[in-house]
Amino acid sequence: MARTNGGIIGKTNKTSFGKCTQTVVTATGCFTTQPGTRLVGGVFVGGGGGGGINTGGGGGGGGVIMTATDGLPVCGNTSYPIVIGAGGSDGPGPAPGNDTTGLGFTAKGGGAGGCNSPPGSAGGSGGGGGGGGGSAPTTGGATNQACQTGLSGSCGYGSAGGPGGPCTAQVAGGGGGANGIGQPGRVPESGTAAGGAGKDVSTLYPGVPNCGVYAGGGGGGKWAPQPSPTYTGAGGTGGGGAGTNGQSTATSGTANTGGGGGGSGYGPCVSTAAGEGGSGIVIVKELNKASGVWSMQSQFQAQQQGTWPRFIAYDMDYLVIAGGGAGGNGGGSGGGGAGGYRNSYNCETSGGGGSSETPLTAIEAGCYSITIGGGGAINPSPAYAPGIPGNNSVAFSGEPFSITSIGGGAGGGASPCGPLSGIGQPGGSGGGGTGWGSTPRAAGCGTANQGFGGGFNPGGPGGQVGGGGGGGAGTVGSDGSGTSSAGNGGDGLASSISGSPVTRAGGGGGAIFANTRGLGGAGGGGNGYRQSPVQNGSAGTVNTGSGGGGTNCKCSSPSAGGSGIVIVRAPSAATLSVSPGCNSTSTAPEGCKVAIFNVSGTLTVS
Repeated sequence: MARTNGGIIGKTNKTSFGKCTQTVVTATGCFTTQPGTRLVGGVFVGGGGGGGINTGGGGGGGGVIMTATDGLPVCGNTSYPIVIGAGGSDGPGPAPGNDTTGLGFTAKGGGAGGCNSPPGSAGGSGGGGGGGGGSAPTTGGATNQACQTGLSGSCGYGSAGGPGGPCTAQVAGGGGGANGIGQPGRVPESGTAAGGAGKDVSTLYPGVPNCGVYAGGGGGGKWAPQPSPTYTGAGGTGGGGAGTNGQSTATSGTANTGGGGGGSGYGPCVSTAAGEGGSGIVIVKELNKASGVWSMQSQFQAQQQGTWPRFIAYDMDYLVIAGGGAGGNGGGSGGGGAGGYRNSYNCETSGGGGSSETPLTAIEAGCYSITIGGGGAINPSPAYAPGIPGNNSVAFSGEPFSITSIGGGAGGGASPCGPLSGIGQPGGSGGGGTGWGSTPRAAGCGTANQGFGGGFNPGGPGGQVGGGGGGGAGTVGSDGSGTSSAGNGGDGLASSISGSPVTRAGGGGGAIFANTRGLGGAGGGGNGYRQSPVQNGSAGTVNTGSGGGGTNCKCSSPSAGGSGIVIVRAPSAATLSVSPGCNSTSTAPEGCKVAIFNVSGTLTVS
C-alpha cells in the first residue's frame, strides 16, 4: 500500500527553529512567536496573595507552572494573549492573588493570609493562618495548583500555608511558597513564622529575573505592644514579603515574582498595614528541535515553509579563566594563586607553560551555559587561617566538549601550629606558603596546562617570616626571604582573543611584618600586607582570575581572589548573543564575533 509520508512509519515529528530565545512577559498583552518557532517551553507564575492584618497570616505565593523543554506545539509568527495576574490586596479582608494565563495554562493566584482568627485561604500556594484569635490554632490555606487539569496541574507547583499559633502564641502562620510550606505560628511568641520557599526555574530557564526563583510565601505577623527584636517572620525566597510585629508595617511581595505579602502585627488600638501580593510573570522559551526520523516529504515541506532548522556549525576559540584564590591570614601569610587559565586562540599559550589548546569544532547553533567562577573569600575563622580557594569556570557547561578551568589555590595562613599551618593550597595556580621561624611550609602546586605553583619561605631566625607569592598563569610565585621580605605573585598571561592584548591571572603577593611586602603579579594580582608602614593586603582584580594578597585583617575581605572570565570567539558568519545584560558581545577588527562573560549566563549561537 502506498503511503503519503514517504514510507516512514511512526509518530508525527515537529521541527522548531526558535533559536532558544527567551521572552519575559511582565504585563498583560500579547506574545508573538518567531516565524520558525513550532515548539515552546514556559514558566507561568500567578499573582501572590495579600497578607492579613491584626496578627495576620502571610499571603501565599502564586502557583508556578514549569514545563519541560521538550516542547509545546505553537504556530510560527502568531500572537498569543498573556494575562499577568495581579497581586492580592492587603487589609481587613485580604484578597487572594489573581490567576496568570496564557498558551492554555492557568497559574493560580496565591491564597490570602488569615486575619487573627480566620484561616488562610486556598490558592496556588495557600495563605498562612491568622494567629491569636482563639483557643485553637487556625489553619493555613491549601494549595490548589496541582488540582488544575492537564499540564497546569501535572507541571504545577504550590504548597500549603502554615497554621496560626494558639492564643498564647499570638503569632500567625507564614504563607505557602511554590516549593515549601509556610512555617506555623509558634510558642513562645519570640519564634519565627517564615513564608515557604519559592520555586527555582533557573536550571531550565537560565538568566531570567530574580535569579530564577519565584512565588515565595509571605511571613506571618505577630502581636506585640512593641516590636520584638527576636521575631523574624521572613518572606520566602522568591519575592515573599516579610511579616512584622508590633505597630510597624509589613512588606509587600516583590513585583513580577508572585511573592505573597507579609502579615502585619497588632498594637494597642492599632491594626497596622499588611503587605500586598506581588504580581505574576510569564517566561517563554522558543525551542530548536528536529530530532527523530523524517520522511523526505516532511523535510521538503518544512524547507519550503522556512521552518526546518539550519543546523549550522562553527569552529570556536576560547579563553576560560577560573576565580583566583584568596590570600592567607596573618602578618606572614601567602598570596592566593590565580585561577586556572586555558586558551585556544591563535597559538597563545595556556597557563603553567602549557601549549595552546585545540579549538572547539562544529559547535551547532543553540543555547549553551557558561559558568563564571567566583574569587575565593578571606577565611574569617580561625585566626591565621589559609584563605578560601577560587571557584571553577566552565564554558559550555553540561556538554561533552565543555572546558573547565580550576579555581586558584588559597594562600597559607601565618600560624605556628595546626594541620594546614602556613601551607599554600593547590589549585589552577598554587597558593603561596609561609613559615614560622626556621620551619618552612610548602607552597601549593598548580594544575598542569593551567597555572604555576606558589612560592614559599625557607625560614628565618624566628617569628613570622615573609609569605610566598601565589602562582600566576605565566610564572611561579616568588619565595619570601626570612623575616626581611615577602614573595611577589607570579605574573599572568596576555591574550588578544577579544581584539587587543589583555593580561590576566596574576598571583597575589605575600604578606610580611617588615616593610618589603610582596606585590601582586602582572594581570591583576593583589598586593600583600605590610606592617611598616601599615598597608592591608588587596584583592585580586575582578574578572581576571587573579589571586588576592596575603593579609593581616580577617575582619573583611581585602585579600579575596578576583572572579574569573570566559571569552568565546567565532567566525564572522556567526551570530552570538548573551544573557544576562552584564555580559557583552563585540566584533573584532578582522570581523570575528566575540562574546565576553563576566558573570554566569547563556551563550546563544545562530
